Amino acid sequence: MKALLPALAALASAAAFTPSLAQTPAAPAATATSDDPFIWLEDIDAPRSMAWVEGQNAKTHVRLEEDPRYETFRQQALKIFTAQDRIPLPRFRAGGVDNFWQDGTHIHGVWRHTTLASYKTAAPQWQTLLDLDALSKAEGKNWIWKGADCLKPAQTLCLVHLSNGGSDAVEDREFDTTTGKFVEGGFKFANAKQNIRWIDHDTLIVARPWTPDEVTKSGYPYVVKIVKRGAGPREVFRGAKTDVQDGGIVLEGEHGADAVLVTHGMTFYQREFSLLGDKGVTLIPLPKKAELSTYVDGQVVFTIKEAWKTFAAGDVISFDLADLKRDPATAKAQLVFHPGPHNAVDRVSSSKDRLAIVLLEDVKGAVDVYDHKAGVWLPKRVKLPANANINLVSASEDDNQIFFTAEGFLDPTSLWLADADSGVAAKVKQLPPQFDASKDVVDQHWAVSTDGTKIPYFVVHRKDMKLDGSTPTQMFGYGGFELSEPPVYIAQMGKLWLERGGAYVIANIRGGGEFGPAWHEAVLREKRQLAFDDFASVARDLEARKITSPRRLGIYARSNGGILTTVSMTQHPELFNAIVIESPLIDMLRYNHLSAGASWMAEYGDPDVPADRAFIAKYSGYQNLKAGVKYPEPYITTNTRDDRVHPGHPRKFAAKMESMGLPYLYYEQTFGGHANDADPQLNATRWARHYVYLSQKLMD
Repeated sequence: MKALLPALAALASAAAFTPSLAQTPAAPAATATSDDPFIWLEDIDAPRSMAWVEGQNAKTHVRLEEDPRYETFRQQALKIFTAQDRIPLPRFRAGGVDNFWQDGTHIHGVWRHTTLASYKTAAPQWQTLLDLDALSKAEGKNWIWKGADCLKPAQTLCLVHLSNGGSDAVEDREFDTTTGKFVEGGFKFANAKQNIRWIDHDTLIVARPWTPDEVTKSGYPYVVKIVKRGAGPREVFRGAKTDVQDGGIVLEGEHGADAVLVTHGMTFYQREFSLLGDKGVTLIPLPKKAELSTYVDGQVVFTIKEAWKTFAAGDVISFDLADLKRDPATAKAQLVFHPGPHNAVDRVSSSKDRLAIVLLEDVKGAVDVYDHKAGVWLPKRVKLPANANINLVSASEDDNQIFFTAEGFLDPTSLWLADADSGVAAKVKQLPPQFDASKDVVDQHWAVSTDGTKIPYFVVHRKDMKLDGSTPTQMFGYGGFELSEPPVYIAQMGKLWLERGGAYVIANIRGGGEFGPAWHEAVLREKRQLAFDDFASVARDLEARKITSPRRLGIYARSNGGILTTVSMTQHPELFNAIVIESPLIDMLRYNHLSAGASWMAEYGDPDVPADRAFIAKYSGYQNLKAGVKYPEPYITTNTRDDRVHPGHPRKFAAKMESMGLPYLYYEQTFGGHANDADPQLNATRWARHYVYLSQKLMD
């Protein structure tokens, strides 16, 4: 089974069963007050708000897009994003390989298919399944691809997820890949954030807003129903509005569904799993902090995030499905893998009858595959490149072949096809170098944070870099939701920055998953300040080593990283000269009332609770801006159609800076969603603006 309920960190991209509803619950009605005179900017599409956006965009256009470097940067980025020699990332389906492809001709993209043998050649013979450019033109929509779920075992009948404009909410339609057409009279689900899975040809399990009010405070569904062709939906589970998200999971065996689970997401990290039977749901005994990882060879595999019974946080465990069906209360969990002090589980997946665990070992990748024989899990290390970041791309459900990518800061991405039976992998495709890395090198250093914890960070720089503080340097960080920041090949970074003599830094601060759950737990809620301290400590370490200096140091982060950048700016304006703040969370005293914000209270705390509000208020960037302080001039950017992190955050931050007479730049793209990369042309302009700004601040 590969199709599990999406991790709550990424919003569900399933579909709605009835006519379109609001994508997220509206923020509480509010008017400008002395506490928040810019709250009116939270009204996303109001004429007054959009007029403000248009004015800001016009000023930023002059500053960034009329810079002589802009068009060069845009063309270089566009060439990278639309290059024909990019690796077409594969996904196993129906005995062959699927790929979704965008280039200069196919801006919205094409979903296409070929045989595995053809895929391995230099010029695969692709069959187009669905052309989103043609569909968008025919229907007058801006369709953005969000994937497809296909019914086993044939995998020719699929539910295609389509987003109009790139938001997380999608429309689902039943599609027949053998005819290349949407199924007439088939399942069709209108635009919404929700979760939907096949049980069999005529049956689905669907979590959605069945009425406009049936969404959680986070904007996700909490009512789960079984939907059969030609029949009315039948409710099987009802959570509460205080949940984060509830939904269904199908454990897919060789011939179809072996079992159906209901997941009850009480908080972002706490959830319950239950078996769905004829008489309702039966709870599976697990710690609240657990994730369902996969289902393989009759074994239901979980990753636990807290100590439980004889198991430690970060362990991978399994249950025999037959035992769970007999009596969940007496079923015994078995240890699959226990991480050590220098490694962490990055991802767990499976092929036909092999389990695969992707690891981070001192922030570098490795893969072990497991065979379950006579009740014992037997591991084998896959022979993949060392000292590289490893990503599992797709695992076959027909056999034990698995696609992986390997990459490094200076090493272009390569695609490998591994045999999970033997552990042997062969390179299938190689991305040509996208920039000249011959003059560069990668170092790993450790900074000491305020509590004495050693924080690792990578520096990518010229071999002949002078240690006099003169190198223009970008520093990246995230520090949240147990999401790691391993070495990756960023082509536009290399072309637009490294080739021009710049350096960049990845700071593996706490809050990520580089060293397992404990690295994340160390900065939750009232301990959040430690993540900001980690980031500042890396900046000071760079200065102490004379790699760079405050005049030449800039920082960039997005989403949760918007908290990091704005807090770094307000707490340590002396450390930086450039700050890129993209798709950011900023107003942390109101975040839980905006878009999906309520789902993240387990990470940050609840600002409506006085005790939580007190520690959040100490760092929240929006509230801690002060007139008269010499802040670095930030570049603040977002997307109007971001239904994950509300555009009101960056709008209000910029407006407050404007009212204080503080310098800033603001730009808001009008479609594309939270990722901002759905359209290669818009993505090229996005990065061109970034690098013009960074060049102006750090290189000029």
